Amino acid sequence: MKHNTLYLAFASALGLAVAAPTQAGVTVYKDGAKYIEIGGRLQLQYHHENPDAGESTDEVIFRRLRPYIEGSFHKDWKAKIQFDVGKAEDGNEVAIKDAYFQYKGLDNVKVTVGNANFPFSRELLTSSKRQQLVERTFVGDHNYGTPDRNAGIHLTGHSNSKKFTWGASATSASIDPDNDKLDFDTPINANSDFNQGWMAGGRIDFHPLGYLKMSQGHFDRDKTRFTIGAGAFTWSNDDDNNSNQAGKNDVDEITGLELSAALRVAGLSVDAEYNTFDAELVQNGITDGIYENSDTTLENFAVEGGYMLPGNQFELVAGYQSQDADNYAEEWTRSSFGANWYLHEHKAKVQLTYRIGENLDGVDGDDADEIFLQGQFVF
Repeated sequence: MKHNTLYLAFASALGLAVAAPTQAGVTVYKDGAKYIEIGGRLQLQYHHENPDAGESTDEVIFRRLRPYIEGSFHKDWKAKIQFDVGKAEDGNEVAIKDAYFQYKGLDNVKVTVGNANFPFSRELLTSSKRQQLVERTFVGDHNYGTPDRNAGIHLTGHSNSKKFTWGASATSASIDPDNDKLDFDTPINANSDFNQGWMAGGRIDFHPLGYLKMSQGHFDRDKTRFTIGAGAFTWSNDDDNNSNQAGKNDVDEITGLELSAALRVAGLSVDAEYNTFDAELVQNGITDGIYENSDTTLENFAVEGGYMLPGNQFELVAGYQSQDADNYAEEWTRSSFGANWYLHEHKAKVQLTYRIGENLDGVDGDDADEIFLQGQFVF
């Protein structure tokens, strides 16, 4: 390990998190129902990877650098634009994230039009700034079947008691045709080789002990909460952008199913999720990556949790995740251990995660250990 780099990264991460705002977002203009709010999310990350075969690598990056602006002219409406300059790729120097307008004038229902989260995977719907582990697990990773933000119409709602919450979307969605992954991407930031298509789906969550928001960690130890959820979607290629490159064969259709649960009690926070995806390629007879004879069932499982020590400043965390596909020789697994230091809950924190990976990409004996150190500041 390059100790000087690690020390510099730790000092930078700590500095990023030390001074915290009292709330997320700053209202810079307000006149009755009219307002303009600005804010942002900074995540400075050190990542060290040590594979069993090959040289170790490390880097310091802004994992996310996301400013946003939100505003309205009427109490029933709002609009939000959020973009990320922390992970520029190819010609996409700025990645559009949230970009939508929303109508809130209906009882218990919101109608969102634009680029927003698709209602699938509890872990994906839990913001990156409210995660216990530094990186999401397989079940919340858009590289492995879970939809990313997509452009279309999104409905969200809840019962009067909020014991039931639900979401439904109909969107345009893109797939990066990489045979090693099942990589959903937003069409707003599409690369030239992305498959284009249409997607529809939804979810429902039941909160028998009271509403549990999508946020990990248990800061309010006096409240016990439990929720179970289920989601499903289907995506079909519209055949507008197929190229059938070697190693990047076009995807024809995908269906996905999710079962998830979460528990918060006495400082303990646990989330568990299983999702499965059936995918088929356009071209027949392809055995490569996750596909066997142009078909695959990709299965992901994850359980992660943490115990918040009294005082709500330190949390011990751990997680286990697995992935299997038709063409994998062995199941890909990851075990994670770490700790979080909360200076102001999720608004300012320092996280450390050690991750042990075995049989990467389903290859027997291809193992790697990783260290993630991240400082977060939200305003």
